[in-house]
Amino acid sequence: MDPALRTDRSRSTVSSVGLVAKTRVQEAATHLVDIATWLAGRGVRAVFERDAADMVELPDDAVVADRDVLPTLVDMILVLGGDGTLLGMGDRIAEADVQIPILGVNFGSLGFLTEITLPELYPSLESAIAGTATIDERLMLRAGTIRDGHEIDHQIVLNDVVITKGALARIIALSIWVNDDFVTDFRADGLIIASATGSTAYNLAAGGPIMHPAVDAIVLTPIAPHTLTNRPIVIPGGSVVRVQPTIDQDADEVYVTFDGQTGSRLQGDDRIVVQRHSQPLRLIRASTRSYFELLHQKLKWGGR
Repeated sequence: MDPALRTDRSRSTVSSVGLVAKTRVQEAATHLVDIATWLAGRGVRAVFERDAADMVELPDDAVVADRDVLPTLVDMILVLGGDGTLLGMGDRIAEADVQIPILGVNFGSLGFLTEITLPELYPSLESAIAGTATIDERLMLRAGTIRDGHEIDHQIVLNDVVITKGALARIIALSIWVNDDFVTDFRADGLIIASATGSTAYNLAAGGPIMHPAVDAIVLTPIAPHTLTNRPIVIPGGSVVRVQPTIDQDADEVYVTFDGQTGSRLQGDDRIVVQRHSQPLRLIRASTRSYFELLHQKLKWGGR
């Protein structure tokens, strides 16, 4: 197995924890001060993400940091929210180029990544601080936007990179290369480039396969392809994927989005290059259930 995808036990010392809560979810906010007090009783400093801090009354000596800076100030991050909140924080950890674990407690709807339940919060936090938590190291993807031969932007994602048409646009034409090999031309509503972690997100809704998160692979899934022979394909995780949309500036709207968090409109001869990011995301998971139990619980996988 690729070392970037291994599951291990954390043995690092945790002296500070970043606290992030889903904006406008007051149920999550009510736990922030209690968690900070619990941490202080164990000699661990709490650092509040600024938006989370604005949701509660904090003592004057509370430490507060912007979301982009938070990963550089703490030894781990605790997210109270849904998968979107965790994705946004995971991407920032990668951009900060730090190797700190993230623990997600579900206050959202699905909670596939934020799988820890509220009753499991303190036992999971205790394990993380003690260095006995089980940590999955998940492959992340780096996507660069190339224009006129230069990279004008890049994003790091845990789930997926999606190239899609605008709401009123026509079907778009896409050309795909993997490494130096031409793969295909096709017409569709778009293309999903997903990691194994992201295989249970938009990829699954578009008819792509479920991949176990320990699989070192990337999946390319066309969205509503014009031809039935254009099927999803799984490629090695070390591959470099290049996608070239054919864009008529007067008629087409083509967008690229990253983990459903951010995105931009593509122009002219823009192309997207996606490959493995240099570092994985360290995701603390519940020790009480397997990945397959998670599929059963969250996706009703195998149910009648």
